[in-house]
Amino acid sequence: MAPRVVSLDDVPPNRRRGGETRALLTPTTAGATSGFMGLGVMGPGERITEHYHPYSEEFVFLVRGEVEVDLDGTPHRLVADQALLIPPFMRHRFRNVGDGEARLVFHLGPLAPRPDLGHVDTEELADGAGAPSGEAARGAS
Repeated sequence: MAPRVVSLDDVPPNRRRGGETRALLTPTTAGATSGFMGLGVMGPGERITEHYHPYSEEFVFLVRGEVEVDLDGTPHRLVADQALLIPPFMRHRFRNVGDGEARLVFHLGPLAPRPDLGHVDTEELADGAGAPSGEAARGAS
């Protein structure tokens, strides 16, 4: 496999779960075989809705801002230059509680057997399209 550079502008933003996520290094964009990496961006007061990953750990590094991360319903504060490991099956939601933009880098691994099995929504999606039934949903983060 050859190295691959992917620019933020190469990947369309996904706003379905709130904020904006971009899955940058994935099996599709870069030929990744063990996980995928991306960027989440939230304006002040924005959030990324609650979900969990049944097959993957999620590694999060907050580059800018201040967020609260609800982990199985318990809030935890994360500030710039801090990292967080979220185990498989742990429900999590991100909220920007700062005055400026929050930017977080995320990596999930290992990959789920199929993309539609990698992400389970547990609350209404930001665009109103989802149901909190625990059905697997397509998409990143």
